[in-house]
Amino acid sequence: MLLDMFKTFFKVGAFTIGGGYAMIPIIQEEIVDKKGWVKEEDFLDIVAASQGSPGPMAVNVSIFVGYKLKGLKGALTCMLGTVLPSFLIILLIATVFFQFRDNPVIAKMFMGIRPAVVALIASAVYKMAKKSDIRKAKILVVIATILIIVFTNISPIYLIILGGLFAIIYNSSKRKIEEG
Repeated sequence: MLLDMFKTFFKVGAFTIGGGYAMIPIIQEEIVDKKGWVKEEDFLDIVAASQGSPGPMAVNVSIFVGYKLKGLKGALTCMLGTVLPSFLIILLIATVFFQFRDNPVIAKMFMGIRPAVVALIASAVYKMAKKSDIRKAKILVVIATILIIVFTNISPIYLIILGGLFAIIYNSSKRKIEEG
């Protein structure tokens, strides 16, 4: 199982360009749809926890999934599978890139990759939004958050903390009303 986990996350790490958000739909397809290691609801919770945790999101997702499946060994295995391809690719690029950095073919290749990365991120957002329980009030919060991030200098970290605190307060008061 550990070897299968390593190979799965190595494949994700090796063939995903664009970072954490671009990896999410591919990780979801592999571990939820194909292998059935994690339920879809649990995967959404893992993504949410990974966003709120320090470090690269895809690495955090792999650690949470690995830990859920096989404890500490699973977390280390999945994390290594995720980061090793990037490390090796960056090492290769660093040793070779300076020789070819002014090559017009290489520059055009990177220009072509950018729209694909945007599409992968948009796909992840769409899939997560589609599967989440988003009502009108939550849509307003999403829109307000986007506007704050785009038009102010407020760090998204503060908005995440504020959102978490608000959810705790809201759910606590909701529970007291239901009990009360």
